[in-house]
Amino acid sequence: MKVLILGGNGMLGPWVVKSLEGRHQLRITDINNLETHHEYRKLDVSNLEGVISAAEGMDAIINLSVLRPHRQIAFDVNTRGNYNLIQAAIRHGIRRIINTGPHFQLAGPNYENFDFDLSPDMPPQPGTRLYALTKALGQETLRVYATRHDIYVQTLLFYNFYDPQTLAPPRGQKRIGTDLTPFSIAWQDAGEAVRCALEMELGKLPSRCETYNVFTDLPHHKFSNAKVRHQLGWQPRYFLEGVWTKPI
Repeated sequence: MKVLILGGNGMLGPWVVKSLEGRHQLRITDINNLETHHEYRKLDVSNLEGVISAAEGMDAIINLSVLRPHRQIAFDVNTRGNYNLIQAAIRHGIRRIINTGPHFQLAGPNYENFDFDLSPDMPPQPGTRLYALTKALGQETLRVYATRHDIYVQTLLFYNFYDPQTLAPPRGQKRIGTDLTPFSIAWQDAGEAVRCALEMELGKLPSRCETYNVFTDLPHHKFSNAKVRHQLGWQPRYFLEGVWTKPI
């Protein structure tokens, strides 16, 4: 499959590339320079014509681009960027889009502070944070266009990431007191989740717009990962027991 990756030189990008290379033909874009053996284009996702040009000849688009703190640029990247990529998909007849974002573009404070077993199919309540709102608007833009065109959108939601190698304790010892949110997921597992979404047969998706919570297995059940497991066949390989389990 020929795959366009937007924001491929960000935090998640290298892990997604690692999961896909050797299985798919990649065209990587980013606003920053990148040295890679894959095809690369320097691109700002807020540039409509640039995104349309980069998507030519592709079978799928993966959006990993993100901007958090700046009011205007956050809107241009997180919201307008999704508008641009859906326009590119319509122009070139691309049927598969994989979008990524933070959990709170769906589960803002009203959910996160009080609720339990949060489902990716519940009504979105992103709250008032700039990052959450602009990402939520971008996701809604994709949903609206997917209902009117033959395009399938899969949105993967994450909380936080960690590298299991850097958190590995010394042999025979347990690491205690590490400051790590229990909803974190290994970068490698996040990259694999994107691969599972990309390789899912479109005809097996229940609708043209599906959303997934991508979290590791933990006993608190605050966020449900049942859908990404059952629908995409994703299984986490790395777990957090060694971080938060304390000796009695």
